[in-house]
Amino acid sequence: MDNRYDVIIVGGGILGTFHAYHAQEIGLKVCLVEKDAYPKGATTQNFGQVVPSGMNTKWQKYGRQSLRIYKEIQSQFDISIRQNGTVYLASNEEEEQLLVELRAINNSNDYASKMLTKNECLERYPGLRKDYVTAGLFFPEEVTVEPRTMIHRLQEFLRVQKGMEIKMGFSVISCERNGDWVRVESATGEELWSKKVIICNGNDFKNLYPEVFADSDLEVSKLQMMQTKPQGNYELKGSILTGWSIRRYEAFHECSSFAQIKQNEPEESLQKQWGVHILFKQAADGSVILGDSHQYADAVQIEDLGYDLDMDIDNFMLEEAQKIIQLPTYEIQKRWYGMYSQCKNSDLFQKTIDDHIHIVTGIGGKGMTGSAGFSKKNIATIFNTQKINL
Repeated sequence: MDNRYDVIIVGGGILGTFHAYHAQEIGLKVCLVEKDAYPKGATTQNFGQVVPSGMNTKWQKYGRQSLRIYKEIQSQFDISIRQNGTVYLASNEEEEQLLVELRAINNSNDYASKMLTKNECLERYPGLRKDYVTAGLFFPEEVTVEPRTMIHRLQEFLRVQKGMEIKMGFSVISCERNGDWVRVESATGEELWSKKVIICNGNDFKNLYPEVFADSDLEVSKLQMMQTKPQGNYELKGSILTGWSIRRYEAFHECSSFAQIKQNEPEESLQKQWGVHILFKQAADGSVILGDSHQYADAVQIEDLGYDLDMDIDNFMLEEAQKIIQLPTYEIQKRWYGMYSQCKNSDLFQKTIDDHIHIVTGIGGKGMTGSAGFSKKNIATIFNTQKINL
């Protein structure tokens, strides 16, 4: 009976791992399986910021729950969480107006934020150009993570301190209901059985249920990012989001001035063509991560996005970043891109097959911020436990 579980989670990224975490927290016997030797998809290729402030009202609730979960785990085990806040930097009156409106929305939601004057921004963030910034909005509760190490530490915490069974290199080739159980088979012939299976990985979903996948509205976004060499004694605290982020993030869509401000924007620009908004975050080694861009294709045509970095996009982001913050060095030591699946017409993709198999994927850019909170509610829903208050 060692190969029988209450639930098997397929996919060892952030969404799958937190589904496993919350399932175990309510007393279920859990097995988390991952097709690769270690997670290496979007969870490890993202920017590394947890910013509920950038989400719409619904997902901000999940994001704020995620903050509480991250901080609770960090208090027990170092998973690289640093509470150093998020700031949005306005570059003109329109963006400043959106900050004022967002602060009012967050005041009504009891989510702490503080308006910063131009001088306060210049004092807090060394190298910030005075000819760029007009004002800022600071969210003190928000955190950053080191994405290339966080998921590994989180799974180490679950395995060592929580006793969770995690199987790496377990490539699922079959997932079928058999009476009251679901039989899960790996490429090497290993069999696992569970009452329920939750598939949280787009590739496993595509391989196991190709027809359902083909009928989905999933699309893929390709995001380019880069990392400077360490900046010496220079310190840049928290996540730095700039004017183009203010004009892009969903939270600002709820501001009364947003629609008119978007109408005033030029239709043809490299920023819009490549989906660029400029972000800064200092990593633990003192380097600064810069990004990012957004190019889209239907999930069934992911090859259209190519497998190479577009250096025109990287060069454009570097030029724009230098107009905002003067770093000691903009010498780049690493460049990469992440591939994120998301839905065109909904928050994420969910489908139940044979009552016992649940597909949950396509969380897109909400993953690092929203997965911990969303997974808690989704586990409660799937297993009909008491309602979770966010």
